[in-house]
Amino acid sequence: MSYCDTCLVRNRAICAALDNNEVEALNGIGRRKQLEPGDPLIWEGEDSLLVANVIDGILKLTNCTEDGREQIVGVVYPSDFIGRPFGETSAYSVTALTEAKVCIFSRSDFDRFAQEHPALEHKLLKRTLEELDRTRNWMLLLARKSAEEKVATFLLDMSARLVEPGCEAPQDGALEEFDLPFSRQQIGDILGLTIETVSRQMTRLKRDGMIDLPTRRRVKIIDRFALEDMAG
Repeated sequence: MSYCDTCLVRNRAICAALDNNEVEALNGIGRRKQLEPGDPLIWEGEDSLLVANVIDGILKLTNCTEDGREQIVGVVYPSDFIGRPFGETSAYSVTALTEAKVCIFSRSDFDRFAQEHPALEHKLLKRTLEELDRTRNWMLLLARKSAEEKVATFLLDMSARLVEPGCEAPQDGALEEFDLPFSRQQIGDILGLTIETVSRQMTRLKRDGMIDLPTRRRVKIIDRFALEDMAG
């Protein structure tokens, strides 16, 4: 039995565009890798040597300023694709935020495989355009939304993206209760806010009855409609 036969995200990942024989061929050029929190997978500015499907866990995409400050520019979840096919250098670093499992391919092997399988190239293009849309929405969030709108939007996005592979999600596809994979400082870095502002907004959302905070990382959405209104 191959890894692909037991993969929880096979029907959501880019390899969903392939038939069984094609998946078996793709499995032949890939390997599984287990990551612990803090383990790097790709380094910014280095040769683009690998690409990967995220099977489980959450990873962050980061850029560094000249003085060494880190900026989180994206987050990837199970079934997401990471790396730069057909590229020469990596535009960002990729590091595990939680325990994670990824399916890794040599970029040159993957590029060759994609060129031979148009359905995979089409799926990859579709994923790229979806990521571009998310990036544009994030630009709106960072540039125009207020602090409370940013935090509300972030929590709604987490409730939708943290659904575990293979688990049955609610009808709307989002969770009502979940553990944040980020510290308050990291949330602030993502949203362009200070840690104090993030804490104040979380407390305000709890006080107004939109969410509950059973623990520092645990979030329970109480009034989704009000939270959506707050997110604008």
